[in-house]
Amino acid sequence: MALTCIILIACKVEFSFNGASINYNEVKSISLTKFPIRCAYVWAPMEGMFYNSLSDAYAKKTKLKVLKKNGDLQLTGEITEYSQTNKSISSDGFSAQTQLKMTVNVRFKNSAKPSADFEQSFSATTQYDSKQQLTAVQEQLVQEMINDIVDQIFNKTVADW
Repeated sequence: MALTCIILIACKVEFSFNGASINYNEVKSISLTKFPIRCAYVWAPMEGMFYNSLSDAYAKKTKLKVLKKNGDLQLTGEITEYSQTNKSISSDGFSAQTQLKMTVNVRFKNSAKPSADFEQSFSATTQYDSKQQLTAVQEQLVQEMINDIVDQIFNKTVADW
C-alpha cells in the first residue's frame, strides 16, 4: 500500500479535457476565414454564426492565436448545403417531422505538418415537428448543427483521437 502511494505521488499525469493535441512549439496560430454560403437554400445569419462558433472553439479550447490570415494552421471553406426534407409521415398523410441538414466543405493546411492537410465535407442533421414554423425554431436548430460540425472540424484538425 505504501509503495502504491509513493508511486502515485512520484508520477505526474496530465490530462487535457478539451481534446486538443497541439505542439505549441511548432504551431502558435490558426487563421480562419468566413465560410460563404454556396447553396440554393440560404439563411443569411448562418454564415456569421458558423464563423463565430468556429473561432470561439479554437480560442477557448486551445492556446492558439486566432488570426484572419497567415496562421500556422489555416481553415477555409464554404457552406455547401442547407436543406430540409420530410422525415416521417403522420397517419393523416401529412409530414410529421422535418429534417434539416447542413454541410460544410473544409480545407485545412498545417504548415508544421503538411501531411495533415486535408479537404473534407462535414455534415450534421436535426429534426423538428412539422407543425412548427421553421422560422420559430431555425436559429436554435442551426446552432445545434453548427456546434456538431465545429466539434467534428476541431477533432479532425487539432485533436489526436
